[in-house]
Amino acid sequence: MNLSRREFLNHQAMGIGSIALAWLLQAEHADATPPSIPKGPVRFDLQPKPPHHPPRAKAMISLFQHGGPSHMDLTDPKPELTKYDGTDYQGEVGYSFVNEASKKLLGTKWKFAKHGHCGTELSELLPNTSEIVDDICLIRSMHTGANGHEVNIRYFHGGIPGVTGRAHLGSWLLYGLGSETQELPAYMVLTDPGGHPVDGTHNWSNGFMPSMFQGTVLRPKEPRILNLDAPPHLRGIPQRQNIDFLQVLNRRHADRFPGADDLEARIASYELAARMQTAAREALDISKETKATHEMYGLDQDDTREYGTRCLIARRLVERGVRFVQLFLAGQPWDNHSNLGTALPGICRKTDKPSTALVKDLKQRGMLDEVIVHWGGEIGRLPVTQNQGAPEKHGRDHNGQGFSIWMAGGGFKPGMTYGNTDEFGHRAVENIVTPNDLQATLMHLFGLQHNELVYHHNGQKQTLTAGRNAQVVTDILS
Repeated sequence: MNLSRREFLNHQAMGIGSIALAWLLQAEHADATPPSIPKGPVRFDLQPKPPHHPPRAKAMISLFQHGGPSHMDLTDPKPELTKYDGTDYQGEVGYSFVNEASKKLLGTKWKFAKHGHCGTELSELLPNTSEIVDDICLIRSMHTGANGHEVNIRYFHGGIPGVTGRAHLGSWLLYGLGSETQELPAYMVLTDPGGHPVDGTHNWSNGFMPSMFQGTVLRPKEPRILNLDAPPHLRGIPQRQNIDFLQVLNRRHADRFPGADDLEARIASYELAARMQTAAREALDISKETKATHEMYGLDQDDTREYGTRCLIARRLVERGVRFVQLFLAGQPWDNHSNLGTALPGICRKTDKPSTALVKDLKQRGMLDEVIVHWGGEIGRLPVTQNQGAPEKHGRDHNGQGFSIWMAGGGFKPGMTYGNTDEFGHRAVENIVTPNDLQATLMHLFGLQHNELVYHHNGQKQTLTAGRNAQVVTDILS
């Protein structure tokens, strides 16, 4: 039989999930040069690599809250804002929606209370998060200096406001540290069944790095990986025979074209993908979790089932060696320009319990010391009303001058609040933290120097923080 390699590959499908296979096929080689390796062609893999210094963290889960959670309604109590509700704000305000702009201060309608041994104050909209305040580090002084969604999303992810084509934090971690599993993608993305978040695939981009460092997106519903099983007629011995035959073809190819190893790399990827058939199925199978675990994540409730399932999967992935996991929401559900009174409680009901469960679960399994959990969006909200006509329809416009996020585990100081905004929650005024500062701090916890991990691109040395002013925030580290 006269069968070409291409024909064989086209007709003898291995039945491997397309997501897994795509990730594996990317892991061949690239021409970047880390600072510790002499310049010249370098073959890259995702084998574990030594950090610059002893790490505190080995994995991270980012619960990204697109749209900008309203900090003065959730995490940053402002009694003065409530006191002067309905009066004119005397300072300067940068609006995104000028036609609906107002200078009328809008106090929160929700009550705040102290929780935990640390006494952190949180809104009644976050009853579950209030249970873990002794385990989280709440940063109330985030600052980007810009109000737009995309400009700040790219700042948080890629290090420069508004710039596309840059490698994501997750890509940098893989580049610097490699993977602790060779059976699953090291950087995985769990999207919402309702669709992609704002800014789409830019949220998990490898940018100027090879595609092997890009986030691997799972399907947002079952089955999360299509075609994971081999066709019945190819399972077992036939599949093994196919792989062996491909190896023979590869040796012939290598003999004819010395140095042309693309086919060899692909055959190795097929073999690895075959191992993933078992690993991926097991990692995504939450049916083996206990009833108590399902209930803790809210899988027994309509409001929390979907997000809770993804939070649980995220824990199972890092438990099996995945280095970086991102969870996104469809669109930008925290972007409450209108109907704040109903929209904000709704998104809190969806996310509060599962987010809390993730931290609790990691802690009770002894994993929180080495796994970082991030919760937060790209901006906050303004302390003034965005006028939508009837008062019950009012909302809040964008605010990149001051807002809140929280971090847990992996070396962050638990039970801490850090930084402050002004009396109305408009601007960060104490211990200001920028996305670049956060990136430098995260890299430090993973054992990496943010300004020393270099990727060579177009003749220039690239870093995550892009040579911008970035400081490791040591005050928030334990």
